[in-house]
Amino acid sequence: MPSSSRVLKVSALLFAFGGIARATAANLSPGPMPPADNQKLARDIFRDIVEVRSVHDVGTRGVADILVRYLKANGFSDSEISVVPETKYPKQVNVVVRLKGKGRGKPVMWICHMDVVDARSEDWTLPPFKFTEKDGYFYGRGTSDMKDEDAAAAAALIRLKKENFVPDRDIVVAFTADEEVGLEQDGPQYLLTHKRDLVDAGLVINPDGGSGEILDGKRLDFSVETVQKTYMTFKMEATNKGGHSSEPRPDNAIYELANGLMRLSQFQFPYKTNTTTRAYFQTIAMSASGQKRSDLMAMAKLPVDEAAAARLAKDTSLNAILHTTCVATMLKAGVQENALSSRADATIQCRVFPGETVEQTRATLQQIAGDPNIKVTLLEPVQEAKETAPDPKVMAQVTKVVHSMWPGVPVMPEMTAGASDSIFTRAAGIPSYGVGGGWWDIDDERAHGRDERDESGNFYQTVEFTYRLMKELSTGS
Repeated sequence: MPSSSRVLKVSALLFAFGGIARATAANLSPGPMPPADNQKLARDIFRDIVEVRSVHDVGTRGVADILVRYLKANGFSDSEISVVPETKYPKQVNVVVRLKGKGRGKPVMWICHMDVVDARSEDWTLPPFKFTEKDGYFYGRGTSDMKDEDAAAAAALIRLKKENFVPDRDIVVAFTADEEVGLEQDGPQYLLTHKRDLVDAGLVINPDGGSGEILDGKRLDFSVETVQKTYMTFKMEATNKGGHSSEPRPDNAIYELANGLMRLSQFQFPYKTNTTTRAYFQTIAMSASGQKRSDLMAMAKLPVDEAAAARLAKDTSLNAILHTTCVATMLKAGVQENALSSRADATIQCRVFPGETVEQTRATLQQIAGDPNIKVTLLEPVQEAKETAPDPKVMAQVTKVVHSMWPGVPVMPEMTAGASDSIFTRAAGIPSYGVGGGWWDIDDERAHGRDERDESGNFYQTVEFTYRLMKELSTGS
């Protein structure tokens, strides 16, 4: 999902590069486009699926039906397409399509979610579930998260089919349900659990993570997401017998909780790095200077340089990828103004560095609370976010495709503080890379927001990029 992780990354780059980044970024120019017939097909698919309100309560069947119709009309047989409704949630439908290869390795699979967050017409200046082309942009909910990538994957796969391209290993695209709603249901998780034979891949590409960044009309860099922080939510709660406000007591639940929260605000989890972040720091150091360059280069090595980390962590975006962070986001206490509260609780939202467990994090929060009257509990299930250590060959293949379209753009792995469906494929042991073909202006992020849009040329370049990447990754062992 093109979410805060993009903004965090670019903020970090600006902190590292200072004024240099803007001066040295490659000039923005159009990349290669697909053939005219494939452009039309991609646009038609894009239009039709954007106009389906595939929110959680409605489900993804409408989008699934459209994609199946286009796939069958363009050469895919019933045996190559699997339509998979989820058992408990029949409105949530997944579609898995396979371009068969020579069997020289396990398939490479794209995972593309079909659902969107909802949008209210009164909040938009254009109808959110009508595909509108205006001033060189395509408007509508899902145009940047991620029905653009759905259409690109479908159009690229159809183009390969029409060209009679036979890959060395199968190319699979899983169009999936319910990425936007949490862990209670999720398309890739369902398929991996109940239909593993359909999605048993050797490599996963998730276009809902990683992409190009535009700043001041210039291409800044192209990132490949290889790890995410683990999302954990806890409750910190203080309780006592309460009483009348006319007779205050020392054991006040609100004050006890407040003191615990103050201790949390002053606590810092240990600095850490992993394979991805060390490669990331090394790459962005190349365009930095002075102390920033020295600190970034230090963080590209082991052991962790505590002094360098502390200086870099003054920037909130770099701080987010240097260690676990936990922050209070909600408070609740009391039932009436003349009663001592018998309960006070706070929601603590943690983004945990990969490799740290739920119990380690909970125990640390309990220790920070520093009060036996404060209890820390986990509020919702957790899916561990494992790292795909960047494979030099895969990174080289992605870089080759990027440079075939946008020469000279820096390509780097990144760890995001956000979340995507890659957590499920990584948990299943499949190396997974977040690689989207789009370029996004950091000053005009509209995913999940009002008047979501995608620049038309950017969309068609995404289609071409997806086609080239499918060919590259499915060729060779």
